[in-house]
Amino acid sequence: MPDDKTSPAPEEQKSTGFVPGNDSKTRWGNYFRYLSGQMTQEGKRQMKIARDDREEEADCARCEKQRDYLLMYSPIIRFMRQNINKLGGDVNSENIRCRRCTKMQKAGFDQNYGIMLCANMVRDQGHLEDVLAHEMVHAYDHLRFKVQWNGNLRHAACTEIRASTLSGECRWLREFWGKGQWKFNQGFQECVRRRATLSVAARPACKDDVQASKIVNEVWDSCFPDTRPFDEVYR
Repeated sequence: MPDDKTSPAPEEQKSTGFVPGNDSKTRWGNYFRYLSGQMTQEGKRQMKIARDDREEEADCARCEKQRDYLLMYSPIIRFMRQNINKLGGDVNSENIRCRRCTKMQKAGFDQNYGIMLCANMVRDQGHLEDVLAHEMVHAYDHLRFKVQWNGNLRHAACTEIRASTLSGECRWLREFWGKGQWKFNQGFQECVRRRATLSVAARPACKDDVQASKIVNEVWDSCFPDTRPFDEVYR
């Protein structure tokens, strides 16, 4: 007689390699299939969602602890905060919020809301420092240059170029460990261009990555050398 307790896995589980469940056996099985290449991209996406569901509270608690540490001790975060204060603004633990994100983004800046850090997308405190510095450059630019966020793609391109240049996210070691980039010559500028183009392309007013690249190139010569409020690229 067939065992009534055993039922075939659903077709979706068979095709993706991901099996829902939070027990240790299921989780280790999913992890093994992930490492051994038996999981599709859809399966990996489902596995990431399941992980984020399970760890949301812990992720946000970790993010908030690291945020508070950086606000107190990080040289670049403290410097950016001081310069934002000089322009009449403020960024603090009340308007820098740690949240779970469902889109593939690390953070976001909103002129009314503040800064959102994606707790489930940030790897460690060093990564969080780069991400927060990036968004603080946007906050500074909003106050200093009156950025038109809705529809002005040239403004968007300029602040994205500056944020990637000044935050430290494109320094060689970060690119090497995070992206496997080996280039020394022009690698920094290529990273800034790539990140700025991707960010502009993701905006609703942008038609495609071709338009995004064109706009980034148009503003590059004026925006890339502009290191305010730093005297030069800090790191």
